[in-house]
Amino acid sequence: MAYSGSPILAEELLFRPVHSLIDQSMHSRLGATTTNGDGFGIGWYGEGPRPALFKDIEPAWNDQNLREIAGAVRTPLFFAHVRSSTGTAVQRSNCHPFRHDGWLWMHNGALNGFRAMKRDLLTAVDPALFTEIEGSTDSELLFFLALTFGLTDDPFGAVARAVGLVEDVGRAHDVTHPVQMTVATTDGESVWCFRYSSEQHTRTLFYSTEIAQLRALHPEVESLGLLSEEARFVVSEPLRDLSGAWNEVPESSAGVVQPGHDEIRPFQPISP
Repeated sequence: MAYSGSPILAEELLFRPVHSLIDQSMHSRLGATTTNGDGFGIGWYGEGPRPALFKDIEPAWNDQNLREIAGAVRTPLFFAHVRSSTGTAVQRSNCHPFRHDGWLWMHNGALNGFRAMKRDLLTAVDPALFTEIEGSTDSELLFFLALTFGLTDDPFGAVARAVGLVEDVGRAHDVTHPVQMTVATTDGESVWCFRYSSEQHTRTLFYSTEIAQLRALHPEVESLGLLSEEARFVVSEPLRDLSGAWNEVPESSAGVVQPGHDEIRPFQPISP
């Protein structure tokens, strides 16, 4: 889940919705696994450009510290992720979101054939960035490949080149459909999201309808009054069943949530 808008308590985002991310950690409806108990993480922006992180390997539904923090953190930009490992170790450094300087990154999906591709992908990371990699996941490595290809200057192009490299390396190792991803990344001001898979059958991703339109549709929903006109959510699964509230990100698409104007465009990998 990614949220951008007026400052709001994290507990309003994590715990209050009927099908909140905490509920999804136990009862995912649309994910590859029903239970996501291999750790969790939240990232948020407060004072200064560097985001804060809180991550743990405990299941999100059973972590009292998360409840304590969520009741005290008020932020205009918030990332949250619950993890179901696709093969790498259950450890704090493998929990999302991942951070580099002022950027956050989280990924649902997998790089299929990762063990076969890992060495080639690691050696493609900019040497100046390589020592910043903390964990062992395909998700963090994909982040550092995007950084290598210029994420901080051109997020759309950098992710396209990172994915293109993974597909090139996958083909060299006879990996069928190497990329399965929904990704969200942010610099603290804008949020970029991506939905793509090599097989063209990607895990779900949704964005929220404009708040003014939602208030007109559902004046009875008091919680909409907490949100600013520019508030947006990007989620793997809708947080509640509310007609007209959610729009599916099209297959092979990328978008940006930013002040004044949001955008969705086709996404196509670029061989670097």
